[in-house]
Amino acid sequence: MDVDRPEVVAEIGAEFAGYEAALTAGDVDAIIGYFWASARTVRFGVADHQVGIEEQRRWRSEQPPLPPGRRLHGTVISTFGADTAVVNTFFDYPDGNATGRQTQTWVRLPIGWRIVSAHVSEPAGVPAER
Repeated sequence: MDVDRPEVVAEIGAEFAGYEAALTAGDVDAIIGYFWASARTVRFGVADHQVGIEEQRRWRSEQPPLPPGRRLHGTVISTFGADTAVVNTFFDYPDGNATGRQTQTWVRLPIGWRIVSAHVSEPAGVPAER
């Protein structure tokens, strides 16, 4: 298996950047469009969780916009073959007290790259980067 093929890393980097742009813009339809349209899609959030794309769509449409100034750092993209990738990143906000963590598992499906599983957390009192 080829790990971290440069062209696959670049593809996921572009998809991840698009997702992040949709997230910071609060574009619910675009955000949801990055996820696998399945009842099996799972997202664990800071104080929430959704199982299935419809549950995620409902939850996302009720959320306020993110605070301005979201910053990513320490992003690591790992790819496995041509069709599977994992993205891990830290995030924070200029006026925030916590550093969050975000993990996404991406799979290349017939319609393109989609997030099949995501996890977001903001652990208290843990340094952001080690």
